[in-house]
Amino acid sequence: MADTFCRDCNKQTEVVFDHAAGDTICSECGLVLEAHSIDETSEWRTFANESNDNDPVRVGGPYNPSLTDGGLSTVISKPNGSSGEFLNSSLGKWQGRGANPDRNLIQAFKSIAIMSDRLGLVTTIKDRANEIYKKVEDQKPLKGRNLDAILAACLYIACRQENKARTVKEICSVANGATKKEIGRAKEFIVKLLEGEMGQSVEMGAIHAADYMRRFCSNLGMTNQEVKAAQEVVLKSEELDIRRSPISIAAAVIYIITQLSSDKKPLKDISVATRVAEGTIKNSYKDLYPHLSKIIPSWFAKEEDLKNLCNP
Repeated sequence: MADTFCRDCNKQTEVVFDHAAGDTICSECGLVLEAHSIDETSEWRTFANESNDNDPVRVGGPYNPSLTDGGLSTVISKPNGSSGEFLNSSLGKWQGRGANPDRNLIQAFKSIAIMSDRLGLVTTIKDRANEIYKKVEDQKPLKGRNLDAILAACLYIACRQENKARTVKEICSVANGATKKEIGRAKEFIVKLLEGEMGQSVEMGAIHAADYMRRFCSNLGMTNQEVKAAQEVVLKSEELDIRRSPISIAAAVIYIITQLSSDKKPLKDISVATRVAEGTIKNSYKDLYPHLSKIIPSWFAKEEDLKNLCNP
């Protein structure tokens, strides 16, 4: 049961949903608040992956324009028993002869989906990464190259293009063994290949420290007030001539804000959350220190608080 407003009772009341009739009924006065409503939830419960029960799903996946058959081809499932018996049967042999030409592409899309899920990325980024990989795969230059690095680089470029930047280290953490250096090389290879195909530069959104701020602050369990202050500091720091990477600036700003708050975070915890070396954070903090009075919002910290900060 759930609560909703009943116009007869003139108050919030509990309602009962009659699944057979599709009616929503007030539990107090019996008024039918909504009739013949459509239940959009699944009409079954299945545990087919955990048992030998038949899966009652009557529809397949959505249409995928990146695949030759749109991803709508039919695959005959293996009967109960060993897969070897099925493959040796006449039915298995015929299915093997008609193997899907997009088999490698489907496997690549699955790998991208797994990495996207691990990073908590939205569907639009995953689809953009699939699109980028399809363009690269169509050129057929991947023989002898590290496929895991290529897939990770496609995802990195997609994040940049969708203005949801992830660091190379974050991509590397889910890249199935590909190193940061390999992903960097793969990214340069893909960009060069696509520029040659399209005849124009590949647009990738500029990286700003603010792009990482909310995610890093969330990982450290910072309060809303601390997050707001950190975002203000980052925006003001862009006006300064500090030649540090955006992620280093973001880590240093988080360190400053936490030192000014009651819940001080150890430098080691910030380094782990941002994947920035402690030495790099210290050097960035040293560059920001002379400008603290200009970039720290007055509502968050007073001049006396800034003087109490450790002098680098």
